[in-house]
Amino acid sequence: MLSNLPIFISIIFALTTFATLFLFYNIVKNANNADNQKLANPILLGMSFWLAIQAFLTLKGVYKADLNVFPPKIILFGVLPNIIAMVLLFTTAKGKRFIDSLPLKQFTYLNTVRIPVELVLFWLFMNKAVPEIMTFEGKNFDILAGISAPLVAYFGFTKGKISPKILLVWNICCLMLLMNIILIALFSAPVPFQKLGFEQPNIAIINFPFSWLPTFIVPIVLLGHLTSIRQLIR
Repeated sequence: MLSNLPIFISIIFALTTFATLFLFYNIVKNANNADNQKLANPILLGMSFWLAIQAFLTLKGVYKADLNVFPPKIILFGVLPNIIAMVLLFTTAKGKRFIDSLPLKQFTYLNTVRIPVELVLFWLFMNKAVPEIMTFEGKNFDILAGISAPLVAYFGFTKGKISPKILLVWNICCLMLLMNIILIALFSAPVPFQKLGFEQPNIAIINFPFSWLPTFIVPIVLLGHLTSIRQLIR
């Protein structure tokens, strides 16, 4: 864990992670397919186990060991499994049936977790754990997605005053904001291909509980946008 870091930062981030977990659980519980609704509890257990694995690997120092290895261990053991799972969801018949049954309204509301995430990143910068470029004072504007999400969800789905085309544009824009910070965080990490943040590398993601950001929160948010874009196009 990061030394001398105010405990409230870790607590808020952990709570944000658990909020993401239960928001996604609620999304599956509200799927428009009864069979997929039954997957909510197994998915909750599976994701809880995944978070436990990531916590174990981080606390054991696996992600901090031998940072010059390629690919970085956090990508190999934390990010790559999520990518494989997402590819399977979007390329298999069962996977496509599953994501097509998920409610976009709840997925849109889930993006509000990006607000506390961005606040945590700013506090981490203030405590020399991430570079300024990763915050809203730098090149990260992802907080705009979190702020706009409840408005888009309410007026787009509850009130029906936003057209599907505008909802599609919003999801694409928010996806671009997400990809922007993913690339900044990746190239700011103390790994062989680091290109940014040399004055203060992104060391937070290889420490607990912040390793949950690239290995859990980001994949869930990414899944939400890809699912929304697929459904809105169809």
